[in-house]
Amino acid sequence: MSGNLNARITKTMVALTLIATLVVSLGLMAYFLFIYDWIYPDSDDLAGWRTADTVMVLLLLAFGLLTASGIGWRLARRIVEPLKSVAAAARRIATGDFSARADLPSGSFREAADLLADFNAMAERLERAEAELAYSNSAIAHELRTPLTILRGRLQGMSDGVFDPTPQLYARLIEHVDHLSALVEELRTLALSNAGQLELIRDRFDLAEEVGAALNGLEADLAAAGITVTRALAPARIEADRTRLRQACVAVLENCRRYAPQSHVHVETRANGDAVVFRCSDTGPGLSAEDRARAFDRFWRADASRGRSLGGSGLGLPIVRAIARAHGGEARIIPQPPPGLTVELRLPKSALHAGQTDD
Repeated sequence: MSGNLNARITKTMVALTLIATLVVSLGLMAYFLFIYDWIYPDSDDLAGWRTADTVMVLLLLAFGLLTASGIGWRLARRIVEPLKSVAAAARRIATGDFSARADLPSGSFREAADLLADFNAMAERLERAEAELAYSNSAIAHELRTPLTILRGRLQGMSDGVFDPTPQLYARLIEHVDHLSALVEELRTLALSNAGQLELIRDRFDLAEEVGAALNGLEADLAAAGITVTRALAPARIEADRTRLRQACVAVLENCRRYAPQSHVHVETRANGDAVVFRCSDTGPGLSAEDRARAFDRFWRADASRGRSLGGSGLGLPIVRAIARAHGGEARIIPQPPPGLTVELRLPKSALHAGQTDD
C-alpha cells in the first residue's frame, strides 16, 4: 500500500515541474548546440529569432506537457479507482444488495484504504441491521401469533358454547392479555432505546435498596423454582432512573428463575470508582462461548422451544443492555467456567460520568 496521499501529490507536483523544466532546458540546449547549426549552417551569430526557433520551443513545451500529463493521469487514476469501487458498491447497496463490498485496487494510497475499510464496515453493519430487522419482524409475528390464537380460540369457544365462562377461564384470558401487553411494552422500550429516545427520570438513590426490593418481590417465585439466594448488597449511590434499573434487575432475576431452576443465585452490588456495579451469578446450566456472544440479541434463546415453554420472549437481556446503555453504562456476561452464568451491569454514578465506566 502506498503512503500518505497529500505527501504523494506534493511530491508528484514537484516532480512534474522539475521534469517539465528539465525537458525544456535540455531540449533547448540540444537545439542551440547541435540542431541549430545543422538547420542554419550559414547564419551568423547575431541572427535574430527565427521561425524554427519558435517551432522547436513549442515542440519541447508540448513534449514536457505530455510527459507531465502522463504522470498526472497515472496519479489521478490511482486516486479515482478506489472511489469508483466505493461508488459501485454504494449503488448496489442503494438497490437493496447489502452484501456489496468495495474492493481495494493494488497500489492504492493509505487514505483510500482507510476509506474502503470504513465503507465496508458500514456496509457490514447495514447488512447485519437488515438481517436483524427481518428476523425481528418474523419473531414479533411469531411471538404475537401464539397468544392471539389462544385468545381467539377461547373466545370463539365461549361464543359457541364449548367453554363455560368461568372465573378461571377469564383469569387465563387476562393472563394472555397481560403477556401481550408486556411484550408490546418490551418492544417499545427497545425501539426507544435504538432511536436514542428512551426517557430517563433521574434521581439519587441507593442501588442496593432497589435490588433488595426486587429480590423481596420475587422471593416467592424464586423459592418456587428451587432457587436459593444469597446477597452481598453494599451501598451503591447512583443518579439514575429508579424504575428502569429495577426493571433491569427484575429481568436478570427472572432470567435466573426461568433458565436456572434448582440453582444457587448470588446477587451483589458495590461501588467501584465513578461506577456502580450490579452482578448476578447462578449455578445453572450456563451458556457456551458462542451462545454468550448472542445472549443480548433480540428474541434469541439458547433453546427456542424450551425458552418459549417457560414464558420467555427472548427480550429480557436485550432490554437489560438497552437500559444500561441509556444510562451510559454497559451490560455484559462475565466469562466463567461452566456451569453457571454471571450477568453484570456497570453504570456511571451520575450523568457526568457516563461513558467512563470501563475498568
